[in-house]
Amino acid sequence: MRLLVVEDESRIADFLRRGLESAGYAVDVANDAAKALDYVHATEYDLVILDLMLPDMDGLDLLKKVRNRKTSPPVMILSARDAVDDRVKGLELGADDYLVKPFAFVELLARVRALLRRGTPTPERLQVGDLVLDCIRRKVVRSGQSIELAPKEFSILEYMMRNQGRPLSRTMIVEHVWDVEYDGLTNIVDVYIRHLRSKIDDRFPAKMIQTIRGVGYMLETNDKTAERTAEV
Repeated sequence: MRLLVVEDESRIADFLRRGLESAGYAVDVANDAAKALDYVHATEYDLVILDLMLPDMDGLDLLKKVRNRKTSPPVMILSARDAVDDRVKGLELGADDYLVKPFAFVELLARVRALLRRGTPTPERLQVGDLVLDCIRRKVVRSGQSIELAPKEFSILEYMMRNQGRPLSRTMIVEHVWDVEYDGLTNIVDVYIRHLRSKIDDRFPAKMIQTIRGVGYMLETNDKTAERTAEV
């Protein structure tokens, strides 16, 4: 899942990015409203964490612009404004939660997970053939067998399952999962794909991770007889 943090204080933004990435999320950071709007128009986010004290626009005005889009992600306000009127106004304008600074990261993470459970526009449970991924509990099962994945492996698999049947370039995978620009030299995607194949493909007759020559990778299954409901 991909989150957008809108925060102009670099220390807090870096703290949030590191903490959320260690929890398995891909994170973009915008330090002003203009950059945040560019990100929101270009990317479908699962959640936005929004500070109200931005250098170029009040955060509540930015919230209105986000909410005016045809589709908009859940929004958590993260602000030092602790007056009841501020909290009420934020929630009335469409925020899904309001957390006052200073905060404990464990509480923020719990609230993020709660919002993703109830408010994400994308499914919490993904299934391709006999492969099932639980996005909230972060569990993977294939043919009834539980599969343990490292955080980056899980993020790559989730991205591929959300884009079933769509070829994904190495650039797309790196920028989505690692949140960095792809330099064209690293083989990190190929390394992680080999790890994934060893866990979700090698022990099973139907291979799901396809190599698209000259492009990258795609997750797909043509074995419709293998499709069934699996419990995670």
